[in-house]
Amino acid sequence: MTRTLTRVLLGVIAALTVCYLLLPILIVIPMSFSDSSFLNFPPEGLSGRWYQRLIDDPTWLHSAATSMRVALVSTVCAVVLGVLAALGLVRGRFPFRGGITALILAPVIVPYVIVGLSVYIVFLRIGLTETTLGLVLVHTALAVPYVTINVASGLVSFDRNIELAAQSLGSGPVSTFFRITLPNIAPSVFAGAVFAFVTSWDEVVTAIFLTGPRMTTLPVRIWSGVKVQVDPTVAAISALSLFVILAAFLALGAGKLLQKALRAYRSRNVPNVIGVQA
Repeated sequence: MTRTLTRVLLGVIAALTVCYLLLPILIVIPMSFSDSSFLNFPPEGLSGRWYQRLIDDPTWLHSAATSMRVALVSTVCAVVLGVLAALGLVRGRFPFRGGITALILAPVIVPYVIVGLSVYIVFLRIGLTETTLGLVLVHTALAVPYVTINVASGLVSFDRNIELAAQSLGSGPVSTFFRITLPNIAPSVFAGAVFAFVTSWDEVVTAIFLTGPRMTTLPVRIWSGVKVQVDPTVAAISALSLFVILAAFLALGAGKLLQKALRAYRSRNVPNVIGVQA
Protein backbone atom coordinates (compact mmCIF):
# COMPACT_ATOMS: atom_id res chain seq x y z
CA MET A 1 0.00 0.00 0.00
CA THR A 2 2.81 2.35 0.89
CA ARG A 3 4.62 1.62 -2.39
CA THR A 4 1.46 2.23 -4.39
CA LEU A 5 0.83 5.52 -2.61
CA THR A 6 4.43 6.58 -3.20
CA ARG A 7 4.20 5.79 -6.91
CA VAL A 8 0.93 7.70 -7.24
CA LEU A 9 2.39 10.67 -5.39
CA LEU A 10 5.52 10.68 -7.56
CA GLY A 11 3.36 10.42 -10.68
CA VAL A 12 1.26 13.40 -9.59
CA ILE A 13 4.38 15.44 -8.84
CA ALA A 14 5.86 14.53 -12.23
CA ALA A 15 2.62 15.48 -14.02
CA LEU A 16 2.42 18.81 -12.20
CA THR A 17 6.06 19.52 -13.06
CA VAL A 18 5.44 18.79 -16.74
CA CYS A 19 2.38 21.05 -16.75
CA TYR A 20 4.34 23.81 -15.01
CA LEU A 21 7.07 23.63 -17.65
CA LEU A 22 4.96 23.15 -20.78
CA LEU A 23 1.72 25.09 -20.29
CA PRO A 24 3.32 28.58 -20.48
CA ILE A 25 4.97 27.52 -23.74
CA LEU A 26 1.96 25.82 -25.31
CA ILE A 27 -0.26 28.86 -24.73
CA VAL A 28 1.14 30.40 -27.93
CA ILE A 29 -0.59 27.71 -30.02
CA PRO A 30 -4.20 28.80 -29.33
CA MET A 31 -3.06 32.44 -29.37
CA SER A 32 -1.75 31.94 -32.91
CA PHE A 33 -5.30 31.13 -34.11
CA SER A 34 -6.86 34.24 -32.59
CA ASP A 35 -9.01 36.44 -34.82
CA SER A 36 -8.00 39.50 -32.81
CA SER A 37 -5.32 41.91 -33.95
CA PHE A 38 -3.65 41.71 -30.55
CA LEU A 39 -2.25 38.90 -28.45
CA ASN A 40 -4.83 37.71 -25.95
CA PHE A 41 -5.63 34.49 -24.12
CA PRO A 42 -8.00 32.81 -24.37
CA PRO A 43 -8.76 33.90 -27.94
CA GLU A 44 -12.24 35.33 -28.49
CA GLY A 45 -12.48 33.74 -31.93
CA LEU A 46 -10.48 31.45 -34.19
CA SER A 47 -8.81 32.40 -37.46
CA GLY A 48 -5.93 31.23 -39.60
CA ARG A 49 -5.15 34.62 -41.10
CA TRP A 50 -1.93 35.02 -39.13
CA TYR A 51 -0.51 31.89 -40.72
CA GLN A 52 -1.55 33.27 -44.08
CA ARG A 53 0.28 36.49 -43.24
CA LEU A 54 3.42 34.44 -42.55
CA ILE A 55 3.17 32.88 -45.99
CA ASP A 56 2.61 36.25 -47.63
CA ASP A 57 5.52 37.92 -45.81
CA PRO A 58 8.84 36.81 -47.38
CA THR A 59 10.91 38.16 -44.48
CA TRP A 60 9.56 35.50 -42.11
CA LEU A 61 10.20 32.71 -44.60
CA HIS A 62 13.69 34.00 -45.34
CA SER A 63 14.53 34.15 -41.63
CA ALA A 64 13.19 30.62 -41.11
CA ALA A 65 15.26 29.34 -44.04
CA THR A 66 18.36 31.02 -42.63
CA SER A 67 17.80 29.45 -39.21
CA MET A 68 17.26 26.01 -40.73
CA ARG A 69 20.38 26.27 -42.88
CA VAL A 70 22.55 27.44 -39.99
CA ALA A 71 21.11 24.81 -37.64
CA LEU A 72 21.71 21.92 -40.05
CA VAL A 73 25.28 22.93 -40.88
CA SER A 74 26.06 23.65 -37.22
CA THR A 75 24.67 20.26 -36.22
CA VAL A 76 26.89 18.41 -38.68
CA CYS A 77 29.98 20.33 -37.56
CA ALA A 78 29.13 19.91 -33.87
CA VAL A 79 28.60 16.15 -34.27
CA VAL A 80 31.97 15.68 -35.97
CA LEU A 81 33.85 17.77 -33.41
CA GLY A 82 31.86 16.41 -30.47
CA VAL A 83 32.50 12.77 -31.39
CA LEU A 84 36.22 13.44 -31.77
CA ALA A 85 36.32 15.32 -28.47
CA ALA A 86 34.45 12.54 -26.67
CA LEU A 87 36.82 9.91 -28.05
CA GLY A 88 39.81 11.91 -26.88
CA LEU A 89 38.41 12.59 -23.41
CA VAL A 90 37.17 9.07 -22.72
CA ARG A 91 40.02 7.06 -24.22
CA GLY A 92 42.91 9.48 -24.20
CA ARG A 93 45.55 9.50 -21.51
CA PHE A 94 47.17 12.92 -21.35
CA PRO A 95 47.87 15.63 -18.77
CA PHE A 96 45.41 18.44 -18.02
CA ARG A 97 42.48 16.38 -19.26
CA GLY A 98 40.25 18.00 -16.64
CA GLY A 99 41.21 21.47 -17.83
CA ILE A 100 40.56 20.57 -21.46
CA THR A 101 37.16 19.16 -20.49
CA ALA A 102 36.35 22.45 -18.76
CA LEU A 103 37.35 24.39 -21.89
CA ILE A 104 35.08 22.23 -24.07
CA LEU A 105 32.17 22.82 -21.69
CA ALA A 106 32.94 26.54 -21.28
CA PRO A 107 30.45 27.73 -23.94
CA VAL A 108 27.64 26.25 -21.85
CA ILE A 109 28.90 27.75 -18.59
CA VAL A 110 29.78 31.26 -19.78
CA PRO A 111 26.74 33.56 -20.20
CA TYR A 112 25.74 33.84 -23.84
CA VAL A 113 25.80 37.64 -23.63
CA ILE A 114 29.52 37.53 -22.94
CA VAL A 115 30.04 35.03 -25.76
CA GLY A 116 28.02 37.18 -28.16
CA LEU A 117 29.87 40.37 -27.29
CA SER A 118 33.27 38.69 -27.55
CA VAL A 119 32.66 37.09 -30.93
CA TYR A 120 31.08 40.29 -32.22
CA ILE A 121 34.24 42.27 -31.49
CA VAL A 122 36.40 39.66 -33.21
CA PHE A 123 34.09 38.95 -36.15
CA LEU A 124 33.55 42.64 -36.83
CA ARG A 125 37.27 43.03 -37.53
CA ILE A 126 37.48 40.04 -39.87
CA GLY A 127 34.17 40.64 -41.64
CA LEU A 128 32.15 37.68 -40.35
CA THR A 129 29.18 39.62 -38.97
CA GLU A 130 25.92 39.14 -40.87
CA THR A 131 27.31 36.01 -42.53
CA THR A 132 26.21 32.39 -42.43
CA LEU A 133 29.77 31.30 -41.68
CA GLY A 134 29.94 33.51 -38.60
CA LEU A 135 26.70 32.11 -37.20
CA VAL A 136 27.75 28.53 -37.96
CA LEU A 137 31.06 28.99 -36.14
CA VAL A 138 29.40 30.37 -33.01
CA HIS A 139 26.48 27.93 -32.96
CA THR A 140 28.86 25.02 -33.48
CA ALA A 141 30.90 26.13 -30.47
CA LEU A 142 27.72 26.35 -28.38
CA ALA A 143 26.49 22.92 -29.51
CA VAL A 144 29.72 20.91 -29.22
CA PRO A 145 29.43 20.46 -25.42
CA TYR A 146 26.03 18.78 -25.76
CA VAL A 147 27.33 16.34 -28.35
CA THR A 148 30.47 15.65 -26.32
CA ILE A 149 28.51 14.88 -23.15
CA ASN A 150 26.08 12.52 -24.90
CA VAL A 151 28.72 10.67 -26.90
CA ALA A 152 31.06 10.40 -23.91
CA SER A 153 28.30 8.71 -21.90
CA GLY A 154 27.79 6.24 -24.73
CA LEU A 155 31.50 5.49 -24.98
CA VAL A 156 31.82 4.91 -21.24
CA SER A 157 29.13 2.22 -21.33
CA PHE A 158 30.46 0.65 -24.55
CA ASP A 159 32.29 -2.67 -24.20
CA ARG A 160 35.68 -2.21 -25.86
CA ASN A 161 36.19 -5.97 -26.04
CA ILE A 162 34.04 -5.90 -29.17
CA GLU A 163 36.56 -3.57 -30.80
CA LEU A 164 39.46 -5.72 -29.68
CA ALA A 165 37.78 -8.79 -31.14
CA ALA A 166 37.28 -7.02 -34.47
CA GLN A 167 40.89 -5.84 -34.55
CA SER A 168 42.14 -9.33 -33.72
CA LEU A 169 40.32 -10.52 -36.86
CA GLY A 170 42.21 -8.03 -39.02
CA SER A 171 39.98 -4.95 -38.91
CA GLY A 172 41.86 -1.64 -38.95
CA PRO A 173 41.19 1.25 -36.53
CA VAL A 174 39.14 3.27 -39.02
CA SER A 175 37.13 0.27 -40.17
CA THR A 176 36.53 -0.79 -36.57
CA PHE A 177 35.24 2.64 -35.66
CA PHE A 178 32.77 2.92 -38.54
CA ARG A 179 31.62 -0.71 -38.49
CA ILE A 180 31.68 -1.48 -34.76
CA THR A 181 31.99 1.58 -32.53
CA LEU A 182 29.82 4.08 -34.38
CA PRO A 183 26.78 1.78 -34.79
CA ASN A 184 26.89 0.98 -31.07
CA ILE A 185 27.08 4.61 -29.95
CA ALA A 186 24.72 5.84 -32.68
CA PRO A 187 21.87 6.58 -30.21
CA SER A 188 24.18 8.81 -28.19
CA VAL A 189 25.39 10.54 -31.35
CA PHE A 190 21.82 11.07 -32.52
CA ALA A 191 20.81 12.46 -29.12
CA GLY A 192 23.72 14.90 -29.26
CA ALA A 193 22.73 15.90 -32.79
CA VAL A 194 19.16 16.65 -31.67
CA PHE A 195 20.38 18.84 -28.82
CA ALA A 196 22.84 20.57 -31.18
CA PHE A 197 20.07 21.30 -33.69
CA VAL A 198 17.71 22.66 -31.03
CA THR A 199 20.51 24.78 -29.54
CA SER A 200 21.20 26.43 -32.88
CA TRP A 201 17.54 26.73 -33.88
CA ASP A 202 16.61 28.50 -30.62
CA GLU A 203 19.71 30.64 -30.15
CA VAL A 204 18.89 34.33 -30.02
CA VAL A 205 21.44 36.04 -27.75
CA THR A 206 24.57 35.54 -29.84
CA ALA A 207 22.54 35.86 -33.04
CA ILE A 208 21.47 39.37 -32.04
CA PHE A 209 25.12 40.43 -32.06
CA LEU A 210 25.94 38.76 -35.39
CA THR A 211 22.85 39.43 -37.51
CA GLY A 212 21.57 42.62 -39.08
CA PRO A 213 19.40 44.01 -41.87
CA ARG A 214 21.11 41.87 -44.52
CA MET A 215 20.66 38.58 -42.66
CA THR A 216 18.65 37.58 -39.61
CA THR A 217 17.57 34.32 -38.00
CA LEU A 218 14.07 33.35 -36.95
CA PRO A 219 14.55 33.89 -33.18
CA VAL A 220 15.96 37.36 -33.82
CA ARG A 221 13.07 38.11 -36.18
CA ILE A 222 10.61 37.03 -33.49
CA TRP A 223 12.38 39.21 -30.93
CA SER A 224 12.29 42.18 -33.29
CA GLY A 225 8.61 41.56 -34.01
CA VAL A 226 7.76 41.56 -30.32
CA LYS A 227 9.54 44.88 -29.84
CA VAL A 228 8.00 46.59 -32.87
CA GLN A 229 4.45 45.23 -33.03
CA VAL A 230 2.86 42.61 -30.82
CA ASP A 231 0.33 40.74 -32.97
CA PRO A 232 -0.57 37.04 -33.37
CA THR A 233 1.89 36.72 -36.25
CA VAL A 234 4.61 36.31 -33.63
CA ALA A 235 2.52 33.64 -31.90
CA ALA A 236 2.00 31.83 -35.21
CA ILE A 237 5.70 31.65 -36.07
CA SER A 238 6.47 30.70 -32.46
CA ALA A 239 3.99 27.82 -32.69
CA LEU A 240 5.60 26.59 -35.90
CA SER A 241 9.02 26.83 -34.26
CA LEU A 242 7.74 24.72 -31.36
CA PHE A 243 6.55 22.08 -33.82
CA VAL A 244 10.04 21.90 -35.32
CA ILE A 245 11.54 21.36 -31.87
CA LEU A 246 8.85 18.81 -31.01
CA ALA A 247 9.57 16.92 -34.22
CA ALA A 248 13.26 16.78 -33.32
CA PHE A 249 12.57 15.31 -29.88
CA LEU A 250 9.97 12.90 -31.28
CA ALA A 251 12.63 11.66 -33.67
CA LEU A 252 14.93 11.19 -30.68
CA GLY A 253 12.26 9.19 -28.85
CA ALA A 254 11.57 7.10 -31.94
CA GLY A 255 15.27 6.35 -32.22
CA LYS A 256 15.35 5.17 -28.61
CA LEU A 257 12.36 2.88 -29.18
CA LEU A 258 13.94 1.50 -32.35
CA GLN A 259 17.16 0.81 -30.46
CA LYS A 260 15.28 -1.13 -27.77
CA ALA A 261 13.37 -3.09 -30.41
CA LEU A 262 16.59 -4.04 -32.21
CA ARG A 263 18.21 -5.13 -28.96
CA ALA A 264 15.20 -7.26 -28.08
CA TYR A 265 15.22 -8.81 -31.55
CA ARG A 266 18.92 -9.62 -31.35
CA SER A 267 18.60 -11.09 -27.85
CA ARG A 268 15.87 -13.43 -29.09
CA ASN A 269 17.66 -14.53 -32.24
CA VAL A 270 21.33 -14.75 -31.25
CA PRO A 271 20.88 -17.93 -29.15
CA ASN A 272 19.08 -19.61 -32.03
CA VAL A 273 21.90 -18.76 -34.44
CA ILE A 274 24.46 -20.19 -32.04
CA GLY A 275 22.40 -23.32 -31.66
CA VAL A 276 22.19 -23.82 -35.43
CA GLN A 277 25.92 -23.35 -35.87
CA ALA A 278 26.66 -25.76 -33.09
